[in-house]
Amino acid sequence: MSGSAKGLGAGRHIESETMPEYVTTEVHHLTTADGAKVSGVLRTPLAARTVVTLMHPRADVTDHGMVARLLRSGYAVWTQGSRSPNNDLNLLHERAIIDFAAGQAFLRQARFTHVVALGHSGGGPLAAFYCQQAALSPGERIDRTPSGRPVALAETEMPLPDGVAFVAPHPGQGEILLRMIDPSVVDERDPMSVDHALDPFASGNGFRDAPEPTTYTEEFVARYRAAQAERIARIDARAADLASTSAAANSAFKESSQLSDRRRAIAPGLITVYRTDADLRNIDLSLDPSKRPYGSVFGRRPDLTDYGLVGFGRLSTAEAWMSTWSANTSNAGFLRCAPGVTVPTLLVEFTGDQASFPSDVAAFSDALGAADLTVEAVDGTHFGGPLERGGVNGYDNAMAVLDPWLAERYR
Repeated sequence: MSGSAKGLGAGRHIESETMPEYVTTEVHHLTTADGAKVSGVLRTPLAARTVVTLMHPRADVTDHGMVARLLRSGYAVWTQGSRSPNNDLNLLHERAIIDFAAGQAFLRQARFTHVVALGHSGGGPLAAFYCQQAALSPGERIDRTPSGRPVALAETEMPLPDGVAFVAPHPGQGEILLRMIDPSVVDERDPMSVDHALDPFASGNGFRDAPEPTTYTEEFVARYRAAQAERIARIDARAADLASTSAAANSAFKESSQLSDRRRAIAPGLITVYRTDADLRNIDLSLDPSKRPYGSVFGRRPDLTDYGLVGFGRLSTAEAWMSTWSANTSNAGFLRCAPGVTVPTLLVEFTGDQASFPSDVAAFSDALGAADLTVEAVDGTHFGGPLERGGVNGYDNAMAVLDPWLAERYR
């Protein structure tokens, strides 16, 4: 099954879960330390003393597959959005953790004995970044985004969660884009431009049409990954130039008060990035081998979805690129933040994950700073799907590990 493009696990697995009847639901609107508005949904079973929080920097997690499972086990669940839900055009991770803090502070004022963060997928590096910064004194925290914009982390109340569970965390928005970006793009203005020597979907480079197995040579893999890093660096340079131009215009406006300078300061320098579904490991299953099916988190045919609309980092401001999508400048990479995660930690690997691989999980485990660290592997694909038709749901497998871990520490 793992070598077939017909596997159920490829692509997003969206599941509808019925909530238990004995749960109360409240919607709360919060104001962050820097004045932004965020909202969250608090679902509480009778007599729940522990609340588990879920947040993603850009996705709506209100109906995440773990919510009903946690509620049935007697835990309250807080699902929160950032100030830019379902829109990562100007996603700054330094602001996203200020949003995260608003939820943590609100829950500390509520009736719960314990607050535990759960980070799934991109919520994993977000939670790691939050824990790293929250553990520092206010004066030690980051005070500017990578583009130089001031950020109010020092003035933000940032309660540490009592524990954190990472379920299929990926290595960070910038790190995952580095491995998924297609380096064969010749012209950033042309989505069809191709350097055939780097084309991952060219038969001359080893590609075979699905479901035939593809095997790339070590030489091609090394050259491909070097070219991926080079493409990211080229986009980095453009982003830095755009951010610098904007900052200069803003400084000019402060001196001149001229409307033309103000317009230049607020005019966004947008970065469009074509073809971002081209991780060789999604096609060549012998690379970093696991139980994963053929295909990526975006679909069973990366040779098609790479050219489509979906993908990471497709459109962003220069500031968002530098804060979120560049592996070189983002502060929110999992490995970068993991040593600062010192609260009790659970790390759950999905054995069929198409975004976080066995080598990633091993590196995460080595880097995490928690003395109380539990690492488990369960069957499932990145978004909680079963590995094969009729198999056990990945979220059920994760819950079988998460429930006793929580009960031992936070009942």
